[in-house]
Amino acid sequence: MMSKSRAATVMALVSTLSVLLTACNAPSPDTASLKYSEDLYDGCVQCHGAKGEGNPEVGAPSIAGLERWYVKRQLRGFKKGYRGFHPNDDGGKRMEPMARALDTDQKVDLVSNYVASMEATHPAPTLEGGNPETGKIYFAACVQCHGANARGNLDEFGPSLAGASDWYLLTQLQNFKAGVRGTQPDDAMGAKMRPFSMTLPTEQAMKDVIAYIGTLSE
Repeated sequence: MMSKSRAATVMALVSTLSVLLTACNAPSPDTASLKYSEDLYDGCVQCHGAKGEGNPEVGAPSIAGLERWYVKRQLRGFKKGYRGFHPNDDGGKRMEPMARALDTDQKVDLVSNYVASMEATHPAPTLEGGNPETGKIYFAACVQCHGANARGNLDEFGPSLAGASDWYLLTQLQNFKAGVRGTQPDDAMGAKMRPFSMTLPTEQAMKDVIAYIGTLSE
């Protein structure tokens, strides 16, 4: 017959083995975090697509591979109301309730990380008539914030423009120039961008600079 001390030792070993087996079968923190991020991103799929490729038919740009800090800043902007505040900002109005659904900073961080981890999709151009040679001249005013290669500059809070949906860039330039974006007091980054939109005198000039940015995406 097994002694009480030996029996206690055996039970302790069995208990330890059970804990180890449970730990081995449990998902790793990284796997669990990724699954949670995917679940959170499900709310974005209808408009932005499962791969972040965007859908111009619903006014949703490609977001795959955007910088984490930029995605986070924009989501917080929609939540706080300084993006999507203007009655003419149809795209912003659609985004506001989606951003508010991310009701904690952790959720915003997880979605931002997930979007940043996606492989860039390089959407096909949709605009016609842009002259990249002229656009290169206009783009000189954009270099300080967005970089000579349009890959962004965190020090100036300028996001990457290379590989962005061209129709979305046009819409945002129009919005900045019309005051639909960049005129809300809390939108410091938008306010910084608005005067540069004023250097583009016509829609043709906007198309020209976007056509040049398109050459930097190749």
